[in-house]
Amino acid sequence: MDIIPLLDALKNSGLASAIRNSLYFFPLIEATHVIALTLVFGTIMIVDLRILGVASSGRPYSRVTSDMLKFTWAAFALAAATGSLMFITNARVYFDNTFFRFKFALMALAGLNMLVFQVTVGRNPAAWNEGVSAPRRAKFAAVASILLWLAVIGMGRSVGFTTTGAAAKLAAPPSNVDFDSFLSSGPSSSAPAPSAGR
Repeated sequence: MDIIPLLDALKNSGLASAIRNSLYFFPLIEATHVIALTLVFGTIMIVDLRILGVASSGRPYSRVTSDMLKFTWAAFALAAATGSLMFITNARVYFDNTFFRFKFALMALAGLNMLVFQVTVGRNPAAWNEGVSAPRRAKFAAVASILLWLAVIGMGRSVGFTTTGAAAKLAAPPSNVDFDSFLSSGPSSSAPAPSAGR
């Protein structure tokens, strides 16, 4: 199945054009996305640090998860909605971006890590619910969770840094302009650079 027509249709949709052509829409959506992702990571990290016995060790694990995870899911839904809106503005560029793909692969691993934890050691935490120390498998899952979400954030920022030039190349008309030089330090000059020692 050729996905390019679908990506182009998303990019050329009225909603994508409105976001792309507005002075305020994209920055507001991006800021909301970053805040939502921060809340996702922050609330997950609180639970992970409780499992590791580093924070909230005086509170039962079940109480911490009950308090935090409702905010995690709400923030995740907001991050997914705002991320989708940003994606459609340059769908083909984002789809082809390696960091974008790694971000989603890491998110899938983070979800798998959470699922494995929930169906194994997290299924019946009564034995360590009140205690400071959780089982080793739970701690391993908590460390993996923190590292994976940090990597997701890193990949997300890398997407922003690597899609601007790609979008300019895709949108630009054919010409003899060297866009890599133009975007980094101005148009390339045809004059030869002076050699060392002259």
